[in-house]
Amino acid sequence: MLIAFVVVYMLVTIGIGLFAARKVHSPKDYLVAGRSLPLYMNVATVFATWFGAETVLSVSATFAQDGLAGIPGDPFGASLCLVLAALLFARLFYRMNLLTIGDFYKQRYGKSVEVLTSLAITLSYLGWTSAQMTALGLVMHVLSGGALELNTAIVCGAAVVLIYTVFGGMWSVAFTDLFQTVVIVIGLSLVAVLVGDLAGGPTKVIAQAAAEGKFDFFPAAGDSAGWWAMAGAFFAFAFGSIPQQDVFQRMTSAKDEKTAVRGTLIGALIYFCFAFVPIFIAYSALVTDPSLGGLFADEDGRVIQRILPDLVLSRMPLWAQVMFFGALLSAILSTASGALLAPTATFTGNVLRPFAPGMTERRFLLVLRVVLVTFTACALLFALNSTSTMYEMVQNAYNVTLTGAFVPLLAGAYWKRATTQGALLSIVFGIGSWLVCDHLFADALVPPNLIGLAFSTVFMLVGSLAPQLVADHRHDPLPLRGRPI
Repeated sequence: MLIAFVVVYMLVTIGIGLFAARKVHSPKDYLVAGRSLPLYMNVATVFATWFGAETVLSVSATFAQDGLAGIPGDPFGASLCLVLAALLFARLFYRMNLLTIGDFYKQRYGKSVEVLTSLAITLSYLGWTSAQMTALGLVMHVLSGGALELNTAIVCGAAVVLIYTVFGGMWSVAFTDLFQTVVIVIGLSLVAVLVGDLAGGPTKVIAQAAAEGKFDFFPAAGDSAGWWAMAGAFFAFAFGSIPQQDVFQRMTSAKDEKTAVRGTLIGALIYFCFAFVPIFIAYSALVTDPSLGGLFADEDGRVIQRILPDLVLSRMPLWAQVMFFGALLSAILSTASGALLAPTATFTGNVLRPFAPGMTERRFLLVLRVVLVTFTACALLFALNSTSTMYEMVQNAYNVTLTGAFVPLLAGAYWKRATTQGALLSIVFGIGSWLVCDHLFADALVPPNLIGLAFSTVFMLVGSLAPQLVADHRHDPLPLRGRPI
């Protein structure tokens, strides 16, 4: 019955996505849903995209193992990212009438910066997309009782997401996100009540978590290493996830700029509050069945993510299993579809298209779909060869944009003197220093990603204020802030 439900649910999701594909007639429809989403759909796309596999399975399991100290990036940093994006960039992006975030770098700095930042943004999605594929495979693997090997299951899951995303683009993402948001909220809420009762009630669960120090968020006063590690994880999500195409798409898919701001802020609030539901469920599972703690000792980081699926299958009635796996699949599919579309848009629009300026809209739409299939294959290979947890995969992905795209974005929006030369130096030295430090000094006191961020900032300043040896193509977008739409 449970497997039959999963199959039916997958088919319904594909059906909704293909139905929405009928609204796609141009690249604008495919990438930003024609800039016409009402507030409720905009909120749903923000929430459903961010509330993914790592939130349900990985962040919750990490909390069960390490407490709040282990998850400063998500949901804390991730929620702050959405708030900052709404307040600092939503109106500007909407008024500039762009299709991709790479278009901002092009208008502000020129083609060279556009291509470099777009490549960095595209590569950053490999980890995030792979995390969703890993989660889909994990669900299918668990439901089959191990009959379906994990890698085979990952391939099957990737195929499902690909089918409805490749045809409908952002319209399919929006419609399926709305449906999946409802399933997530209802399903996980009911499961939380049931698992909490099994553990002896919310009061007992919260008291035990407090007694074990799970709510200790900040390191001890003298723990310098702990403070630096927390800052590295927090900054990766809070700042590194701002220059991302999925955040940009949700803001610019709204019907107007007020909806873009409000939808992102409301989505951030709902996400932050509801992220603690799977955290509560995971720790309740550990209280109910302490033997699940044995999963923490496995060398394969992906294994600890089985805490919730294993408990639900062994202790829950069929209806609860249906609700849990329905919510879990909704969380995964909604995030995975956005994680496939976003890098496709950036790479096609800002890396390939500049070299084919005469490309028609019809040909551009075709290329978008071809690139989406190609990126899916690349993310699939990444997923099949990684043993990291989904939380780790997503954090590593955001380090790319933290060190290579955030500073040029912030400076481009708020510093009139930021130049093309400064942006190029910021990208090269930011990513380069991060990679060198991550390879040679990964265990140093200061995390490599923060060193990369510092280099990116310094070279943006130096490159912009020094004599300009590189042709400057800057175009100041600041006046747009004061103009009516």
